[in-house]
Amino acid sequence: MAYERRWETRRRGGRSAGDEARESYYGVPVIHRAPWRWEIPTYFFLGGIAGASYVIAGIAHVFGGDEERPVVRAGRYLSLAALIPSPILLILDLGRPERFHHMLRVFKVRSPMSVGTWGLVVFGAFSTLSALIQAAEDGLFGRGTLVARLLLRLPSRAIAFLGQFPAFFVSGYTGVLLAATAVPLWTRNYLLMGPLFLASALSNALAAITLILTVAGRTSHRSLRRLERFETVVMGVEALLLAALRLNSGKTIARPMHEGRLGRIYRVGVLGTGLGLPLLVQAPGAWLGRRLPRGVTVLAALLTLIGGALFRYLIVTAGHRSADDPQATFELTRARENGSRRS
Repeated sequence: MAYERRWETRRRGGRSAGDEARESYYGVPVIHRAPWRWEIPTYFFLGGIAGASYVIAGIAHVFGGDEERPVVRAGRYLSLAALIPSPILLILDLGRPERFHHMLRVFKVRSPMSVGTWGLVVFGAFSTLSALIQAAEDGLFGRGTLVARLLLRLPSRAIAFLGQFPAFFVSGYTGVLLAATAVPLWTRNYLLMGPLFLASALSNALAAITLILTVAGRTSHRSLRRLERFETVVMGVEALLLAALRLNSGKTIARPMHEGRLGRIYRVGVLGTGLGLPLLVQAPGAWLGRRLPRGVTVLAALLTLIGGALFRYLIVTAGHRSADDPQATFELTRARENGSRRS
């Protein structure tokens, strides 16, 4: 008889139903994927830019001179502009948006979601206050008005310094938040996710500030060159972290990032468009002192931002795919078991 029952085939090959279950779980996902839609990758992108822009503005304010004032101004305004949609996106993602305020009633140190929510609130206060101070310095509240006088009396340098801590946190905590889940791709790289998201946020914020200053034409060539140098270094670190993530994940867990449509997005969008081309364009101007045409600088900044947005989409979607893959979950479990035995 040509037809053979599956249990007979397994028995002849020396395989049991348990063996097959341990390898495939019969094609059924072992864990549930995170029910995240487009709002979360968008929040990751904008929230990272908000935090990193504040970091850059704070560094320029505390350690820079008058030549860096345009960088401070652009960073402060950009931080608030990118921050404003962030809580809206988080609220929209909730199944019951009207219950968002419940997350603020209790602070749980062991809950990444609770810590992240309160970190966003604290950072929002610093970002808003710094943007208001900048607006007062620019005369947007009038000259000599009560609001302007009150804002200008505030210790802006001390505020910028203290705001660095929540700003750094907001820039990278989203990676830690992903790593705190059971999704194989994310939790396997729990030591890399935070630094990777921080590096990506810094490169995106540097590109956005460079884009604003180049289009506005309100900064010196030397100041732009410093921004581009910083950006090339951060992008180099980001590329190394992506390579480390690939090696640490292993073939099975990293498979969603390298096959099919997501694989093309990773190679062409993230590595090529977001990292390779901007580095190739900016490195001569940043380190060899060559003045790049204005259009080339704008293009490099736009490519970096596109790559940053695609990276957030990729890491979330690839994480969903790894959660749907039983083999990835079993691979992660086996790796943990082997590690515990060696220890």
